[in-house]
Amino acid sequence: MDLLPAGGEMIVKKHRFRSLKMVELNYDDVLSDVPYGAEYGKLDNGLTYYVRLNSKPKMRAALALAVKVGSVLEEEDERGVAHIVEHLAFSATKKYTNHDIVKFLESIGAEFGACQNAVTSADETVYELFVPVDKPELLSQAISVLAEFSSEVRASAEDLEKERGAVMEEYRANRNANGRMQDAHWLLMMEGSKYADRLPIGLEKVIRTVSPETVKQFYTKWYHLKNMAVIAIGDFSDTKSVVELIKTHFGGKASTTDALDIPRFLVPSHVEPRVSCFVESEAAGSAVMISCKSQVDELRTVKDYRNLLVEAMFYHAMNQRFFKISRKKDPPYFSCSVAADVVVQPVKAYIMTSSCKEKGILSALESMLMEIARVRLHGFSERETSVARASMMSEIESAYLERDQVQSTSLREEYLHHFLRNEPVVGIEYEAQLQKTILPHISASEISKYSEVFRTTNSCVIKAIEPRAVATVDDLKLAVLKINALEEEGNISPWDEDHIPEEIVASKPNPGSVVEESEYSNIGATEVILSNGMRVCYKCTDFLEDQVLFTGYAYGGLSELPESEYISCSMGSTIAGEIGVFGYRPSVMLEMLAGKRAEIGTKLGAYMRTFYGDCSPTDLETALQLVYQLFATHVVPGEEDIKIVMQMSEESINAQERDPYTVFANRVRELNYGNSYFFRPTRISDLRKVDPFKACEYYNKCFKDPSTFTVVIVGNIDPTIARPLILQYLGGIPRPSEPILKYNRDDLKGLPFTFPTKIIREVVRSPMVEAQCSVQLCFPVELMNEKMMEDVHFVGFLSKLLEAKIIQVLRFKHGQIYSAGISVFLGGNKPSRVGNARGDISVNFSCDPDVALALVDLALDEILRLQVEGPLDADISTVLEIDQRAHENGLQENYWWLDRILHSYQSRIYSGDVGASFAVQDDSRSEVRKILTPATAQLALQKIIPFPCKRQYTVVVLMPQSSRLKLLKSIVTDTKVQAGFAGLIVLAFCMWRYLRISSKS
Repeated sequence: MDLLPAGGEMIVKKHRFRSLKMVELNYDDVLSDVPYGAEYGKLDNGLTYYVRLNSKPKMRAALALAVKVGSVLEEEDERGVAHIVEHLAFSATKKYTNHDIVKFLESIGAEFGACQNAVTSADETVYELFVPVDKPELLSQAISVLAEFSSEVRASAEDLEKERGAVMEEYRANRNANGRMQDAHWLLMMEGSKYADRLPIGLEKVIRTVSPETVKQFYTKWYHLKNMAVIAIGDFSDTKSVVELIKTHFGGKASTTDALDIPRFLVPSHVEPRVSCFVESEAAGSAVMISCKSQVDELRTVKDYRNLLVEAMFYHAMNQRFFKISRKKDPPYFSCSVAADVVVQPVKAYIMTSSCKEKGILSALESMLMEIARVRLHGFSERETSVARASMMSEIESAYLERDQVQSTSLREEYLHHFLRNEPVVGIEYEAQLQKTILPHISASEISKYSEVFRTTNSCVIKAIEPRAVATVDDLKLAVLKINALEEEGNISPWDEDHIPEEIVASKPNPGSVVEESEYSNIGATEVILSNGMRVCYKCTDFLEDQVLFTGYAYGGLSELPESEYISCSMGSTIAGEIGVFGYRPSVMLEMLAGKRAEIGTKLGAYMRTFYGDCSPTDLETALQLVYQLFATHVVPGEEDIKIVMQMSEESINAQERDPYTVFANRVRELNYGNSYFFRPTRISDLRKVDPFKACEYYNKCFKDPSTFTVVIVGNIDPTIARPLILQYLGGIPRPSEPILKYNRDDLKGLPFTFPTKIIREVVRSPMVEAQCSVQLCFPVELMNEKMMEDVHFVGFLSKLLEAKIIQVLRFKHGQIYSAGISVFLGGNKPSRVGNARGDISVNFSCDPDVALALVDLALDEILRLQVEGPLDADISTVLEIDQRAHENGLQENYWWLDRILHSYQSRIYSGDVGASFAVQDDSRSEVRKILTPATAQLALQKIIPFPCKRQYTVVVLMPQSSRLKLLKSIVTDTKVQAGFAGLIVLAFCMWRYLRISSKS
C-alpha cells in the first residue's frame, strides 16, 4: 500500500520535489568530508572556521565558538570547573570586566539568554551569539567577543567570587525532581566509566571552594585553538570578508601551553541488564525508562546513511504502535515513545520511556518489552511501513522546499556537529535526493530487525520511577524474564491492525459564498465574510515555503458559566480530545494523516474559544477538512473514554500536589486573584463532580456556530487554490437555525479577581527532597482606557527595563541568582471596548533560601530607585535596541503576523476595519519609542506600578519545610526567633509529615 502524498492541485514549488531526480546509488560511496555550503578551513594556529551565507533572518548572524572541552576532562578537585569557565567567559575577560560583554551585546539588541548563551556538556562547551549585522562594525565586535572567550578569560579571586552564586543557583535548580531522576539514570548508564562521575554541573563543594588557580589551570591546559572552531552563519555580503575578520581577531592568538590530545573515555558494555527502582517523592508521576547502549555508528558512506533512514523508520512505526496502545481500553501507560541520542562521544543510547498510573510500573514495563518482542517475532506490517515511509517523505519534502529559508541558528547546529562529532554536512538537496531514492526500497523486514537493539542483553538499563515505592528490583527482573520467556516460546500474538477510513470528510459539503470582501493593503491581507457568517482574513507570505498557520476564535468562554458547571465544562477539551473531535478516534486519525502535515488543536478560555493549526500549503485542504469536521462532529463520551481521562487527570492532580513549585504557584494565584473558582487549582474532590456528558455537550456547542468565528490564515498560500477550499470547508459549515453561544464582547462576564490592597509577604513551606527556593514579587497594574494603547506599549518596554536592571543588581552585582524574569498578566480582563484593564507585573527568580527575603528587598530598592531617579540613557537605548531587533525579526515570521492580526481584531479599538486597528497599534508603538527617555520611563514606572513601589505589593517565597532536627536546632540556637514564629515551628514539628506551612513575615 502506497501512502506517499498523492498528486493533484499543488503549488509550483511542490512540483520541484516531485521532479527531483533520483541518484544512482553505490552504497560504498563515501560522503564528503568537506561541509556543504560553507567556506571551511583552518588558521595556522589550528583554529577551524566555517562561514556560510544565509539570509534568514535578514541582517542577522548566528555565531558560535565550539570547544572540544567538557566536564569529562576534569580531575576530582575540578568537578564543575568546565562549567565555571563558561560562566566566567561572559563575566570577565582581558578586554571586558563586570559582565561588560553582556552589556555590550544587549546594547546592540542581542538579549541576554535568548541571543547570547552557552552550554557545557560532558564532551564540549559551545558559546553562541545571535547578533545584528546591519552595521559593519557589529560583526567584527561580536567575533572579537568569541576571540576573548577562546584565550582571554580571567579567573581572579574577585571574578570567581562574583560568579559562584550564579553557578550555585544553577546547581540548586538542577537538584529538583527532574534533575535528580536524570542524574540517577546517567549514573546507571555510565557506570564503570569516568563519565559517571563527571556531570557537567559538578559538585557543590567545588563550586563553593575551588581556587582561581585551579580554574585558570584547567582553562590554560585544555582551551587550545586546535580544539576550537568558529562558526559564522548569516546575512553577509560575502564569505571572504568574514573569514578575514576571523583571521584578524583569532590569527594572532596562540595558546600559552602545548596542546594536549583530547583523551577518549570508554563506557563499558554489559550483558546483564542494570535494574533500578528510583523513589522520587516530588515526581510528576510514575514512569519507566529502558535504555540500551551501543558504540556510536560512524556516518561515512551512503550505506551508513541508509542505515540511519532504516532506524528513523523504526522509530516512526514503533511510536505509532505505542500511541495506539495508549488509547486502548485500560491502557498500560498514558504515553510511550522511543528515540535515540548520542549521549556522550562514544555512546549512543536507544531509549524507550513511558508514563503510567501509580502502581502501574510492572504493567507498563511488560507492555513495552512485549511490543518490542512482538516486532522481533512478527515484524511490522506493510501498512505500518508505508505510514512510516510517508511520514518521513513528508518531512524531507518540507525541508527541501524550505532549503533556502532555513534559519541561521539551525544551520549553525549542522556545522557544530561536523566539528564536534565528525558528522558530514552534505546539503539538503543531496539528502532529499538520497531519501527520495532510498525510502521506497526500505522493507518492513529491515525496519523490524532494528528491534534487536532493544535486547535486554544489549547493555540495557531499566529504571522505574515512582513517587512511592511499590515495585521492587526483583519485580522488574521477573517482568524481564517473563517477556523473554514468552518470546522464546513464540507465545506472543501478531499485531492486530485497525480499519482506517480513506477519507476524512465522507461527503464533501456544498461550498458557501462570499457576501462581502475587503482589502487591507497596509498589512497585505484580504478579508471575506462568508455566507454562513464566518469572517476569514488571509495573508499570503513567502517567509517559509512549507508553512501555513491559522487561528479561529469566537467570543464567549468559561466566564459565562455558573460556578456549578465550571469544573465539568472546563474539562471539555480534555474529554472530547480523548474521544476524537474530528469524527475519528485519535489513534485512527493519526494514521489517516500519515504523509500529511496538518495539525489542529482547540482551547476553551475564559472569554474565547479557539481552534488553531499549522499545515503545509499542499495539505491546506486536509487542515480545512479537519476544521469542518470539528464543527460537524457531535462528541459523545463512552464509559472507557471517561475512565481513561479521569485516571489521567487524577494522576496529574496527585503529581501537582507533590510538586513544591505547583503548590507555590497555586498559592501565588490564590493570594493575588482571590479565592476565585476560576483561579483555584483543581482537586481530586473536584474531579468527582465532573459530569462528562455536560462537558462534551458544552464542547459541542463551542464549535457549532460558524457565524460567531473569525479566522485568520497566514502563510504560503495561493489564493486561487486556497479560496475555493475556504469556501467549501469553512463556508460549507452549516449555520444553525438559532445562534449558539453568540456573545457581544462588551457584555461578557468578567472574571472575579481582586489584587490585595496592602503589602503581603508570605513564605510557603513545602516538603522537599533538596532545598529549593523560588520568589515571586508582584505589583498590581491598572491601565486607563483613554491611554490604553500607549500604556500597553510602555508596559512592554518597562518589563524589559526591569528585567535587565534586576539581573544587573541580583546577579552581576551581588552574584546571588542565575536569572530573573518579568511577567505581565493582563488576561483577567474581559475583551470589552470600554473600561480599564487590570492585571499585574511580577518579578520571578530562584535563589538560596537563606538570602531570599534580602534579595526581595534589593529588588524593591532597585525598582524604587528607578521610580525616584529614573534609568540611565544607556538603559533606554538598550531597551529600544532589543525591541527594534525583535520587531525586525518578527516582520519576517508568520507567527508574528498571525499574532498581530489577531490582536488587531481583538483590540478594543477595532470597529470593523482590521487594517486601521493594526495601524493604530503600530503607530502607538512608534510614538512610545519616540518619547521613551529616562524621564518618561520614570514617569511611566510611577504611573503603572504603585508609587512608591513599597506601598503595595505581594511577595511569595517558596521555602523548604525544615526537618525536625533542623527545627529543634533553630529553636535552641536562634535567640532572635519571635514567639509567634516559634509557635509556628512547634506546630510544624508536631505535624511535619502532613502539612505545608505558610508563614508571614
